[in-house]
Parts: sequence; structure tokens; C-alpha cells
Amino acid sequence: MSGTRELGAMEVERLTRRGLRLAQFTVAYNVVEGAVAITAGLLAGLVSVVGFGVDSGIESIAAVLVGLRLAARLRHGDTDERKERLTLKAVAVTFFLLAAYVTVEGVRSLLDGEAPESSPLAIGLLVASIVVMPVLASMKRAVGRQLGDNLILADAAETRICVLLSVSTLAGVGLYALTGATWLDPVAAFVIAAFAVHEGREAWEGELVEDDDDD
Repeated sequence: MSGTRELGAMEVERLTRRGLRLAQFTVAYNVVEGAVAITAGLLAGLVSVVGFGVDSGIESIAAVLVGLRLAARLRHGDTDERKERLTLKAVAVTFFLLAAYVTVEGVRSLLDGEAPESSPLAIGLLVASIVVMPVLASMKRAVGRQLGDNLILADAAETRICVLLSVSTLAGVGLYALTGATWLDPVAAFVIAAFAVHEGREAWEGELVEDDDDD
């Protein structure tokens, strides 16, 4: 956390508490979002919507991991670099799990050739995510950059994945409703997987602070 050298102790604590609150909100929001998305996706046979719901669960796991480390810093002043790196790599693994899941489900959907049903509930959920998640990601990124904290930036990156996933999933569902092309839904899932692998590699290599500063 190189950025903490330029901040006072009270400012570091304030930003850390804010990062913790954002992680806690992420967990609460995504538990509800994931349950609704998986239910709607299974009922309508929309693999990308199910993948979106699974992503919500994975994002919750990542936020829990980040939140636990932030809470440890606040309670015990625990900034053990080894624990920080291990947590960051654990978060990176969640990106790879997401990529693997949606890839497998996308291939299965292509091979089965099943036509999904339309789902107003899924569309409404995706629109809500497109509104909420960019704000949440931006707030996390601001805190992470001020602290120079790869853990919080990884959490922000996972939230950005949720935004991209929402857009691509909504596009796939919407285009299917317009064109009837069954391959659009799994293709949207493959786009999600590509985003997840890219962000997972950056989290694993600890390059998020540097990359974010270049934006």
C-alpha cells in the first residue's frame, strides 16, 4: 500500500473504513442480485443470465475476502504483506472461476442449441446493475487509488466486470428477443469470460495500481 506513506493515520483509517463499507454493501447487494438472476435465468433458460448470477456470488466471495482484510487492518493494524498478497491471489482466482464457468456453460448452450425464453425480470435486473455497479466500482476505485491498495482495486475491477457482464448479457438477451438467434446468448458469455481472465491476470500479478494510474 504505497499510497499510505503520503496520508496521515486518520485519513488512512477513514479510507479503509469506507472501503470496508463498500465491500459490505457489495456482498449484500450481490447476494440478492445473484439469487434473482439465477432463478430468472434457470426459468427462462438463459445461460448468460445464470452466469451473471454466478458472477454475483463470486463477486460476493471476493468482497468478503477484501472486507476481512480491511477489518483486520482496522481492528489489529494487521498489514502483513504476505497475507495481503495471498488475499489478492485468492481474489484473482475468483476471476478465473467465473471465466471457467461461463465458458463451459456457453459451450454447452451452443451444443444443445436450446432456444431461451424472454425474461422481463432478467432484463430489469440487468438494467438495475448497469445503473448501480458503475457508481460502486468508481467509489471503490477512488478509495483504492488514494490508498494505493491493490486489494480494493481488485474488488473494483471485479465490480467493473459485473458492469461489462450486465451490458453484454443485456445485449445478448435483447438481441435474441429481436432476432431469435440462439447463439447470441453463449457468445455474450464468452465475452464475459475474456474480461474475467484479463482482470484475473492483473490481480494475480499485482498490476492493478499501476494500470489504474495510467487510465
